[in-house]
This record gives sequence, C-alpha cells and structure tokens, in this order.
Amino acid sequence: MDACACPLCGQPNQCAMEVAKITGHPAATCWCVQAFFLPELLAQVPAAAQRQACICQACVTCNNAHE
Repeated sequence: MDACACPLCGQPNQCAMEVAKITGHPAATCWCVQAFFLPELLAQVPAAAQRQACICQACVTCNNAHE
C-alpha cells in the first residue's frame, strides 16, 4: 500500500502528513482538513487501504459534484 497514492484512482493524494514523513519537515495543514468526505465515497476504499492512504482531492471533488 502506497500511502502517497489515492486508494481509489492511484494518483498522488498530496497528503501533507505523508510528505512530512518523507521529507522530515513539519507537516503543513493538509487540504483534506477542510474537505467533506461523503460516506458513499469512503465506502469505496478497499478494506486494506482504510486508514492507510488518503483519498485524493480529485476523487473527493468528483464524487461531491455527483451528489
């Protein structure tokens, strides 16, 4: 499981926490703090990836637009 890749589309998820782990620099506020994740979107994350990798902003935006 690549914690820097979206578990839904595989693209970079831009997770500030993961970037901080890789670079050793303190984490900036992540974009996801202000995001709304629909339960239907969270349900699409494979069990092995739950709480292991962040959904990317593109997937969140796309899913929210369809609601």
